Amino acid sequence: MKITKQVTFIAKKESIEQLKELLYTMIAPSKAEDGCLLYDIFQFKNEPEKFIVVESWRDEKALDGHKASDHYKHYKTNFEQFCAQKYSDDLEIL
Repeated sequence: MKITKQVTFIAKKESIEQLKELLYTMIAPSKAEDGCLLYDIFQFKNEPEKFIVVESWRDEKALDGHKASDHYKHYKTNFEQFCAQKYSDDLEIL
């Protein structure tokens, strides 16, 4: 079953560029993973501290593989120092 998520990050004011760089490092390797259907990151023009990641995976196994990747582990151990808030939503395509 396809899994689609939207993850919202609000950067600390002094860490916008650092969070942006960290999130950017996730794009290419995530898109190259088996089972990745969509992986895009957006930065709000009128709220530059706000980032949205929209990702879609073929199934739970593909998402688990993503979470086991080195680039995901690097992101996971580093994002909190730059992030004031993070939340995610599961999405369903109509």
